[in-house]
Amino acid sequence: MSDDPLTSPSTAVPPAAAAVPPTPAAPVPLATAEAPSLVAWGLLIVLACIWGTSFILMKKGLVVFSALELGAIRVSVASLLLLPFAAGHVRKIEAGRFKWLVLSGVVGTLIPAFLFAYAETKLASGLAGVLNALTAVFTLLVGALLFGQRLTGLRVLGIALGLAGTVVLILLGGSGGEATPTGEGNAWYGLYIVLATIGYGVSVNVIKYRLQGLAPVAVTSLLLLLIGGPALAYLLLGTAFLHKLSTTAGAWTAFGYIALLATMSTAVAMVLFNKLIQQSTALFASSSTYLIPIVALALGALDGEAFNLWHLLGMLIILAGVLIVHRAK
Repeated sequence: MSDDPLTSPSTAVPPAAAAVPPTPAAPVPLATAEAPSLVAWGLLIVLACIWGTSFILMKKGLVVFSALELGAIRVSVASLLLLPFAAGHVRKIEAGRFKWLVLSGVVGTLIPAFLFAYAETKLASGLAGVLNALTAVFTLLVGALLFGQRLTGLRVLGIALGLAGTVVLILLGGSGGEATPTGEGNAWYGLYIVLATIGYGVSVNVIKYRLQGLAPVAVTSLLLLLIGGPALAYLLLGTAFLHKLSTTAGAWTAFGYIALLATMSTAVAMVLFNKLIQQSTALFASSSTYLIPIVALALGALDGEAFNLWHLLGMLIILAGVLIVHRAK
């Protein structure tokens, strides 16, 4: 989404979207070949830096809090931060759009917040950042399956390479060492991130196809409002969050890492990402995933995480697939 997460003047339709075909009342714009603007590239780089740090922040938060607690804290804090904005927009949104806000919020923010947290209990944060690159692959695949986007031979090759790189990382690369919050490694936990990136692929295109025309801050704040209430209720009533905060050494520091994660990687980055989607194509917006692995791996290495040639090979295969997905016609 990540988490989050979340331009070009082009109105090109990305070859990816959500689960229902476009309605006659909301025709899909035709693709154009306009190059991304300087503003687009600027947003992309800022997003990559913000999201690239999110994996190490999750790792630091998991030192004290469980995966369920971390996910709930992340969503709750982000929703509270943007509550004033949601209050200003809630009455301006057509009733028919709320179901798409709920869908985008659940599959693109709420569920991935928990999936990434679970993954990083036994997976190096740098590898989590690499697997996050699958967002672009699933953006294309979901669109082809559910929005009728054209799936060419090159695009199929890009998808296949992305999935092949994932297999290399999980089956051959391992978990990246034992520098995880639990002190144990399990490469299969990477599948949690695969599921999260499928959700991102759906959400990116719900925003593009069903929420086009809404202000980015409205989209972000409202979808967080809709999922934030249940997350906060669960956090306060269904977890040991308050008890840990008052009794566990280092809890406030861990909470600070998660609060920073929620502020930058979920709240701020989602606004920027939605802005990027609405000014460009969904695939261009998701191409921040080229740079995120570099930031994530660098921070992970500084934190003592192992990185080997199989990891490098898997990352290069995934990014090659993403490149083909972006360039294929």
